[in-house]
Amino acid sequence: MDNALRDFEVTAMERDEDRYYYVAGCRFEKDRKYTIKDSDVLPEDALVELIDGVFYALYPETDGRGVPKTRHQHIVLDIAWQIKNHIHGKKGKCEVFVAPFTVVLKDDDSTYVLPDVTVVCDPDKLKDDGCYGAPDWITEVVSPGNPGNDYVRKLNLYYEAGVREYWIVDPDKNKVFKYDFTVDGITPEVYELTDKIKPGIYDDLYIDLTVR
Repeated sequence: MDNALRDFEVTAMERDEDRYYYVAGCRFEKDRKYTIKDSDVLPEDALVELIDGVFYALYPETDGRGVPKTRHQHIVLDIAWQIKNHIHGKKGKCEVFVAPFTVVLKDDDSTYVLPDVTVVCDPDKLKDDGCYGAPDWITEVVSPGNPGNDYVRKLNLYYEAGVREYWIVDPDKNKVFKYDFTVDGITPEVYELTDKIKPGIYDDLYIDLTVR
């Protein structure tokens, strides 16, 4: 290959990276804001979110075409199981869901997310295809491929949307960051994974992530 052809191919690749990004094998334009309807081009089983018009893989390490690691699954199910048992024991009206469960947070069709654990206490927000409006409590278990999604992008999104409580569980740091937006704004309480942690939306529930 001569130098001119090699330089042309390198320039073409750089130009492609400047113009497009790829999620779940699909190409999207960087300077375009997408809507929920545009998600129709994604593979049927793709785990992809749309935040302010930009698509992101739910689990970036799999590019939206696979499931998270075993420890991730353990944590999600442990939290959801304890919440569900508490709701049933109290005959409460809230419901708990695990990913993939669609939450539409904005009226402009620019955003939908698939939180790891979602608690919804207003039945009017629930439809057959997900939750429309802010849930009461969302928990995200940090994915190693893009921790900024959970720590920054979703933190601000959930706060602005009116979610009451948001937990970030980070297995690599062995930490849980609990945000009670109704009291502390975006200042978290920080716990170890071995702590028993009380959600703000319940008076008598403590989540224990050491339970098996």
